[in-house]
Amino acid sequence: MQIIARTLRLSPTLRAARLIVCALALGFPHVVRSQVPIFEFNREDSRINFNVKATVKIAGKFDQWDAKLAFLSPDETTGVLEITIQAASVDTGSGMKNGKLRSKDFFDADQNPVIVFKSTRFVQIAPHTFEVDGDFTIRGVSNPEKLLLSVSGKGTDRGEIKGSMVFNRKDYGMSKGIPFITIADHVDVNFHLKGTRVAGPPLAKCKECGVGDGFSGYEAGQVRQPHRPGSSYSWLGSFFF
Repeated sequence: MQIIARTLRLSPTLRAARLIVCALALGFPHVVRSQVPIFEFNREDSRINFNVKATVKIAGKFDQWDAKLAFLSPDETTGVLEITIQAASVDTGSGMKNGKLRSKDFFDADQNPVIVFKSTRFVQIAPHTFEVDGDFTIRGVSNPEKLLLSVSGKGTDRGEIKGSMVFNRKDYGMSKGIPFITIADHVDVNFHLKGTRVAGPPLAKCKECGVGDGFSGYEAGQVRQPHRPGSSYSWLGSFFF
């Protein structure tokens, strides 16, 4: 009853997400998975990299992470992207740098083992591009950040997401440096994820653009406005998966 009461106080989108989770917990995964599109990403063919400007090169990747993309309906604007990274899996190619980044001065991986981005809104800003607002958490500190995504994989159940984000490390308590090395405040994160639709129906196609092609009649360079309530188009469904 407490779960139901808390669910009723949430926004419609978050309430629907909570209900999906509750349904899974109650043993109805076949109903939920058959009703909403769910995508998973292959870690072996994907990557998550970072880079920060410094007097000595500081760049690397994360070897252990999980990414999930699920939708509350066949409309891509209901998408929820969640990326969870194991902070201790950082790999710069240098044991000294890895140890420093795992330490309490930076990731504090012992006390805060995961780095998480969870989206709160998808907005299409160009034919191949989305802005994704979300909550980014590192070393136990959370702040709103924005991802820029480009997608590809027209007409298949497979596709690729390329994304980028820039954040200020000092906003997350990483204000210290490394002796004798000057480090910039801003960190660039880039990822390239290859995914497959593992459950649910395809995302909806654009009824306004022509049958079977989400961009028939779509002018090159034209930017589609953010999704309007009641609108039927879904670009992700027609172009990505």
